[in-house]
Amino acid sequence: MEDKRGIKYSAVPVSFDVNKSNGLPKTSENSGCIHESSLLQKRMELQEQTTLPSAQRTSSESSFLSMFRKYKLKEVFTWNLLQTIVLGQWLSVLICGTAVTSQYLAQSFSVNTPMLQSFINYVLLFLTYTFALALRKGNENILQILKAKWWKYLLLGITDVEANYMVVKAYQFTTLTSIQLLDCFVIPVLMGLSWYFLKTRYRIVHYVGVGVCLLGVGAMVGADVLSGRDQGSSSDVLLGDCLVLIGAALYGVSNVCQEYTVKNLSRVEFLGMVGMFGTLLSGIQLAILEHREVAKINWTWQVGLLFAVYALCMFGLYSFMSIIIKMTSATAVNLSLLTADLFSLFLGIFLFHCQFSVLYVVALVVIMIGFVMYNSVPTYTLAAASEPAGPGIDNPASETEEDNKQEMAIEIPPALMDTAAAQVTTDGPGT
Repeated sequence: MEDKRGIKYSAVPVSFDVNKSNGLPKTSENSGCIHESSLLQKRMELQEQTTLPSAQRTSSESSFLSMFRKYKLKEVFTWNLLQTIVLGQWLSVLICGTAVTSQYLAQSFSVNTPMLQSFINYVLLFLTYTFALALRKGNENILQILKAKWWKYLLLGITDVEANYMVVKAYQFTTLTSIQLLDCFVIPVLMGLSWYFLKTRYRIVHYVGVGVCLLGVGAMVGADVLSGRDQGSSSDVLLGDCLVLIGAALYGVSNVCQEYTVKNLSRVEFLGMVGMFGTLLSGIQLAILEHREVAKINWTWQVGLLFAVYALCMFGLYSFMSIIIKMTSATAVNLSLLTADLFSLFLGIFLFHCQFSVLYVVALVVIMIGFVMYNSVPTYTLAAASEPAGPGIDNPASETEEDNKQEMAIEIPPALMDTAAAQVTTDGPGT
């Protein structure tokens, strides 16, 4: 062919092939373009490093370090994380309200009726959420739900009622330190049940975050011992410790069931069923175990107010917990509840003249650091691996598909096109 100046060019055919092993183009004749090819090689190697699947990247480096390399601080400290922190601490405040009112009832008015207090909470759940289910139509109506899975919610009601009862009952046999330490058993129970039943998978940063939170609990318990706040009975420590462990395990089962229900069905369905069966079961247990204690209560407006505040705090705890679990997970919620004892202590300094220690502030800071670490990277589930996922969620299927698409659609750099055009002669085919 000939240009305007009359110079003849002979086009040398250049063929491109995609190397399937590394996705790099190669030419059949590359004499005279060694420099350009080396630049192209470096460019494609850099591109390949950024498109490797996460499974290959994590095999060569720590997941904990790669998380900080992959995500910027503004991507970690998101509005969703701030909401989770604030709502989690609101749950801790509600638990603090239940602890303070129970302590007032026991110390100032000699009222020790944990089942009666739980019964009032279940009645509030029944009046609010069970009636809401009764007004629904179709498969979401309460009759249809009971017809399909009444026995499941019966077991859930037994689990929830007995978990509350056993942990409160343990205060009569063991010390506060033992309860605070052993109650953390709910965290590994939750993680194990979530891993097996909900197919939740965790990263290294999640285990590190849980460890930091438990370290903060250790600092809190140490502060209790040093300040002489190690209250409670020691009449039968072994029995009390066993009650705490059983109660923590039952809490784990109840919270995993709650997470599954609110994320896959409806939070109203969960709260309505727990309210109905909890009212029935706690009422029966109240009539059997606490009817004499209830008869001894000297009802005054102060006692009635304390019962009302306790019930409202528990009702708010159940209602808001289902919302936060739907946003995050049951494990994340229980990590945030580790600060509840600290809030109770801070109020106890003014109300019950408890001794203050700097270790309490250290414990609060450590627990919050661990909680932020745990929530900085979302967990992922095996069931959702084939669905599109956001930042921080493993998605092997989508990453593989994306890599294949990039290999199939390689953009030829301009430098390589210039190299091919430079292969000219004055004669040859096509003149």
